[in-house]
Amino acid sequence: MAFGIKRADVVTWKQKIDQGQIAFLTHYWLDDRFPGCKTVTKVGCKDLRRLSEWGKKYGLKKEWIHHRKDGYSHFDLLGDRQKEILRAENIKERLLD
Repeated sequence: MAFGIKRADVVTWKQKIDQGQIAFLTHYWLDDRFPGCKTVTKVGCKDLRRLSEWGKKYGLKKEWIHHRKDGYSHFDLLGDRQKEILRAENIKERLLD
């Protein structure tokens, strides 16, 4: 279940994806399959080759891309790996504190 996210943040994320950028969106999220994880970061890009190459530098497999028919395909980042990648990308996320 996603929560704690503003519509404007989703719109901005989608606009960046539409422009071919690597876009990040972090929000609160609860799922019993991932105990201890309270947030998820969705990293998307319209150019799936570019998204796959971006993920490769962090050991993410292209098979892990959540393919969406609406064009907003993305990786889901969780837990410690989420924090490591956001730190490497120099993204300061208040939700992770």
